[in-house]
Amino acid sequence: MTVKRILILVGDFVEDYEIMVPFQILRMVGHKVDVASPNKKAGDQVATAIHDFEGHQTYTEKRGHNFSLNSTYSDIKAENYDALVIPGGRAPEHLATDESVLDLVRTFAKEEKPIAAVCHGPQLLAAANVISGRKVSAYPACRAEMMLAGAEYQAIEIDGAVTDGKLVTAPAWPAHPAWMSQFLAVLGSKIEA
Repeated sequence: MTVKRILILVGDFVEDYEIMVPFQILRMVGHKVDVASPNKKAGDQVATAIHDFEGHQTYTEKRGHNFSLNSTYSDIKAENYDALVIPGGRAPEHLATDESVLDLVRTFAKEEKPIAAVCHGPQLLAAANVISGRKVSAYPACRAEMMLAGAEYQAIEIDGAVTDGKLVTAPAWPAHPAWMSQFLAVLGSKIEA
């Protein structure tokens, strides 16, 4: 397997599972994974939020863990990475207000590098205007944003994922097995028993 260098973009109140699990899975299979956040450096932390599905009309939100960044955002250049991961939670709505983040996302999309986004992560893709005409899943509350950005919103089960070329999206953390499996396939990663 060719080792890929993958960037995960996060901000405060990124969804806990949606940063922890992909970070661990991608490292477990041997990829190099850098996690960065605007205005933060390696060793700084971001706060996480835990979103849960407890029978209410929408998810609940609780304080999660702190996640230690291993990269300094000001050092990040898209040309140094093979792929991009965008977790959900509250972070994407804030990250979408940072023009440097939007430019970074646009560069990954323009260069047709693999991108994986989950839950509210596709909000960042919508803000960067890179999903028009693409099949995209996201948390159902983001449906209107996806459609307004020109995406073909895919209403799938919460544990499913959608691949459109090198773009892999999913509605929420219960989709990790499908989402990460499809992303690993797009990366060309093969895991053999």
